[in-house]
Amino acid sequence: MHEPLPFDESETTISTGELPSLLEVEQFLHEAYGHYRHDDDGAVADYIPALANVDPTLFGACIAGVGGNVAEVGDALRPFSIQSVSKAFVFALVCDALGHLEVLDKIGVNGTGLPFNSVMAIELNADRTMNPMVNAGAMATTSLVPGATAEDKWAFIQAGLSRFAGRDLEVDDEVYRSETQTNLRNQGIAHLLDGYGRMYFDPDAATDVYTRQCSLNVSAHDLAVMGATLADGGINPVTGERAIEAPSCKRVLAVLATAGLYERSGDWLYEIGIPGKSGVSGGIVAIAPGKGAIGVFSPKLDAAGNSVRGQRLVKNLSQRLGLNLFASAPARWTST
Repeated sequence: MHEPLPFDESETTISTGELPSLLEVEQFLHEAYGHYRHDDDGAVADYIPALANVDPTLFGACIAGVGGNVAEVGDALRPFSIQSVSKAFVFALVCDALGHLEVLDKIGVNGTGLPFNSVMAIELNADRTMNPMVNAGAMATTSLVPGATAEDKWAFIQAGLSRFAGRDLEVDDEVYRSETQTNLRNQGIAHLLDGYGRMYFDPDAATDVYTRQCSLNVSAHDLAVMGATLADGGINPVTGERAIEAPSCKRVLAVLATAGLYERSGDWLYEIGIPGKSGVSGGIVAIAPGKGAIGVFSPKLDAAGNSVRGQRLVKNLSQRLGLNLFASAPARWTST
């Protein structure tokens, strides 16, 4: 395993205040990128043909602050399909539209401790609710998107995720076709949920809309801006446009903290200490509330489907930029 980039633990900033200066952010980002860019651990996702052919050496990262500053490096503007990272933002839109209590009742929020596409997780849960970061819960979430038809729901999702990114997002047709031809497991999960009364729209149509949302093209830059929008109370810090209301943001971030990296979510929170979400195309978004977000693209994954280089880079930046929510320093008391 690659040795972590060394840093002085005593100089780690605690999780209060703002990001360091843009100059420091750029310095730390470039140093971390240079350190991890030649890591070769992991493998690209091969169960979706269009993803199996991606260049495994691609690596880009971006940091976006809530004040609108952006720093990026490497292949930060290279487009790739958003895949499961979309779950966080569709959940945000649904939470905002329906209210967090209805989503809690209909979808659930507890981690499964099982792989993202687990059928057993459904059967083991007496309520048949999941959480919106695994496939079952994500498809149920998509089925709750406002709209009388599948096209209405799709238009709502595409417009909403575009507000988060600050630009119009488009579908990668090759990825969409490839996933449509290979998503039999997701179709089966949707019908299983429907049988338990946990799908809220036609299961085939909802699965198709879900597949389309996963096929939207983004970049590491986009993910950083989208994450920074959640960090900024729902306002895109680059465009100034509101994507969702502020109360919905904390609900999304809470679920990301507990379930954003599937069965590795505990490891992630223990080591990195901020909400995050990964996708099988190699994208990761990591969010520091009130500060900003990191977007990464590196397609080689670990066994749980999380970008290897992405996790290592985010861990280092969380430490060096003082992002960990659980870091603190002793209060300085003076006697009187």
